[in-house]
Amino acid sequence: MDEEFYRMKRLPPYVIAEVNGMRAAARAAGRDIIDLGMGNPDLPPPDHVIEKLCEVARKPDAHGYSASSGIPGVRKAQANYYGRRFNVDLDPETEVVMTMGSKEGLASLATAITAPGDVVLAPNPSYPIHTFGFIIAGATIRSVPTTPDERYWDSLDRAMKYSVPRPSILIVNYPSNPTAETVDLAFYERLVAWAKENKVWILSDLAYSELYFDGNPTRSILEVPGAKDVAVEFTSMSKTFSMAGWRVGFAVGNARLIAALKRVKSYLDYGAFTPIQAAACAALNGPQDIVQKNRELYQKRRDVMVEAFGRSGWEIPSPRASMFAWAPLPPALTHLGSLEFSKQLLTHAEVAVAPGVGYGEDGEGYVRIAMVENEQRLRQAARNIKRYLQSMGVNSSAA
Repeated sequence: MDEEFYRMKRLPPYVIAEVNGMRAAARAAGRDIIDLGMGNPDLPPPDHVIEKLCEVARKPDAHGYSASSGIPGVRKAQANYYGRRFNVDLDPETEVVMTMGSKEGLASLATAITAPGDVVLAPNPSYPIHTFGFIIAGATIRSVPTTPDERYWDSLDRAMKYSVPRPSILIVNYPSNPTAETVDLAFYERLVAWAKENKVWILSDLAYSELYFDGNPTRSILEVPGAKDVAVEFTSMSKTFSMAGWRVGFAVGNARLIAALKRVKSYLDYGAFTPIQAAACAALNGPQDIVQKNRELYQKRRDVMVEAFGRSGWEIPSPRASMFAWAPLPPALTHLGSLEFSKQLLTHAEVAVAPGVGYGEDGEGYVRIAMVENEQRLRQAARNIKRYLQSMGVNSSAA
């Protein structure tokens, strides 16, 4: 009875939770913490979406069990979105399923298609569900780089040559969480060809599809002819429509994988609350100006953050997409490591960031910064960071 449960042995302590605990304790003590750690949008959903939620919630027959795969209207709305945005045709009946956020969808699909001992290729660093969703399902993870350069392709080829059993699943996530890296359609074309040659399923996480900057739209793997033969793609309404707590996402693509996901979900849940699904339809089918406004707001925050943090003495690469910046530690403080640096930033600058090591060993030396505070707060964070860096002997330009 004292032995640790099997799956708990495979789940290490969540590194980021340590910083989250410190942040909660600091706030409980009355300290004004500027939270750039969690990717939790600070913007509200569009008014018409909230109004649709309330309208349907007032109907007496809207409070029973819903459909685990999503009501027909919401699946059709998502198929229409892919048609408008990516010029991709999807069958709402066989190639679309609603999920409770992309995170749940990935975990449920992992349960559906993974056998104990399967080898899964996942990026490092990566969002934890990309690895631990499959570890929980019994898989073995082999890491590949996140940066989509030639080293990435060499790593894929080595994995196929030297892994036993051969990998059967590859996870991709662009724009990347945490690194904010992006890819073009040529990358996906090469990836689909590789997957077909090596008989590997591709699971693409496109949660940040609409948070792109500088007029460079993100691409979908399903734009590649024949991609549906090997790929499923996950999207989320969390960031696009500021609906993170609503837990609305989708999986689309290969009909066999979608069928497997539907079958598992039919045992696990009854789907999201029907009024939430109706509101998701209103978001997808209604005015899309809010998407552009949110994109412009995050781009402005990005520009303010990069400029203000740079003047504070901390140079941060400008992300091309997502709501995150992937920032190397200031060179003079790399010896601290990402976890200790995050703790010190919280304690001495009252700024919370996420330590890069929490996203995999290749994340060491970096922190993830979420652009979830307004411009004034970002400038305040920069001033606080400047004082901390100066106390550590790091020089900065005049703020």
